[in-house]
Amino acid sequence: MITVTETAQKKIKQTLARRGKGVGVRVGVKTTGCSGLAYVLEYVDTPAPEDQVIDCAGCRLFVDPKSCVYLQGMTVDYVKNGLNEGFQFNNPNERDRCGCGESFRI
Repeated sequence: MITVTETAQKKIKQTLARRGKGVGVRVGVKTTGCSGLAYVLEYVDTPAPEDQVIDCAGCRLFVDPKSCVYLQGMTVDYVKNGLNEGFQFNNPNERDRCGCGESFRI
């Protein structure tokens, strides 16, 4: 369903270790922005019973059932570009992105 690059796995593990708690991160979508949808990445301390769990070399991602449809085949990466760094979502389902790059459309 979702692929997590080795670089993203390391960053997720580092972030959780620095935070001192949490069982993984939630990847999902929310309705917002110019194009309609935006990615959400947040800590998970207690998973929801309906979450789909993706385990990538000890890095756990949780996806709610509503978001699964939008994230099928996506790759999560962590990139550094000059002074900027952050998680990047490469989603083959995206049809369009707003000009600011914060939201997308399926």
